[in-house]
Amino acid sequence: MAATPLDRDQFAVTRRFRYLNHASMGSLPRTAADAGTRFVEEHATGGGVRLAEWEGEAEVVRARAAQLLGVPVDDVAFVKNTTEGLAFVANGLTWSPGDRVLVPDREFPTTVYPWLALRDRGVEVDLLEPVGPGWTVPLERIDEHLRTRPARLVAISWVHYARGWRTDLAALAALCHRHGALLCVDAIQGVGVVPADFEAWGVDFATADAYKWMLGPLGTGVLYVAERHRNDLRPLEPGWASVAGRDDFDHLDLVYADSARRFEGGSLTIGAIVQMGASIDLLLESGVAAVWRHVEELTDHLAAGLADAGATVLSDRSAAGRSAIVSFAMDGHDPGTIVEGLRTAGVVCSARGGGVRVSPHGYTTVADVDELLAVVRSLRTGRSVGSG
Repeated sequence: MAATPLDRDQFAVTRRFRYLNHASMGSLPRTAADAGTRFVEEHATGGGVRLAEWEGEAEVVRARAAQLLGVPVDDVAFVKNTTEGLAFVANGLTWSPGDRVLVPDREFPTTVYPWLALRDRGVEVDLLEPVGPGWTVPLERIDEHLRTRPARLVAISWVHYARGWRTDLAALAALCHRHGALLCVDAIQGVGVVPADFEAWGVDFATADAYKWMLGPLGTGVLYVAERHRNDLRPLEPGWASVAGRDDFDHLDLVYADSARRFEGGSLTIGAIVQMGASIDLLLESGVAAVWRHVEELTDHLAAGLADAGATVLSDRSAAGRSAIVSFAMDGHDPGTIVEGLRTAGVVCSARGGGVRVSPHGYTTVADVDELLAVVRSLRTGRSVGSG
């Protein structure tokens, strides 16, 4: 078996499944599990004796997360999930009646709801219908819409959760800024598998959970706020950790930290953060670019095999729009039933957006993909495939 960029031995899930479901939830590598176990043991046996050291570890993780995102460390805040990160942006900006937000339709609910909730403040939300079976969002359509209905902010997923369309964020940021709009990105389906460079691309805000492609735990993630917008965003949960003199408890001067830490109101979920850090280290040491090359090859192999098996590939597979997500359908077969059959054969993926969503990562092998293809071919022939 050819070597994978991520050490397959790190992932215990491979001993049970052909795991192709990272767009739903990634698998925790051994190094992250060990980091969590160490933290729990230290907490159990020492209480808060090592608190200062844990906080130091969290700052190391912040720096590594900034490297993964391609942003300055002072522009990164820890959040509990993508929803919280988007809510900090949506509710932290000052809105006026008549302000408009543009969001593609058929997005994941988290990417839409924070903006719809602003309607009671007089904010108008336009939902832009995507194009074709891949639910693509061509920049030309966004440009045309902004010319006729100017928006204050465009909110979009870097990678669409169901069909896998990957937006060119550098081009979109430039387009938004030409029209005087901000760009807020739900980055959860890209960070950890596709190289990111949010600062260079000109993105204004971006946020992502750790538990998908970053291969971290539930309950923690990151928020990027470009420095130029730091003072435009009102901290929603101000607390002792938000201020410049965070350790000076005897003086109650509300002077916010001159970094994105101002958005962290109180104590961090350090146990989850150190696990996330271990997973980020694994990704950075292996190289996200190498992971992405590997996954591109796997998904090309997958898409070709699906077509040969009589399935319809729903995802856009162009070089500019492809991602680590491949969605497919088969005439006469319900996606949920296909997913159940795959699970019986030991292959894990999901049904999303009217298709079967397959999402390999950097430790996935061609053999994992071929097992899925064998099950799909069996649907066409009516022949059953045993578990494996």
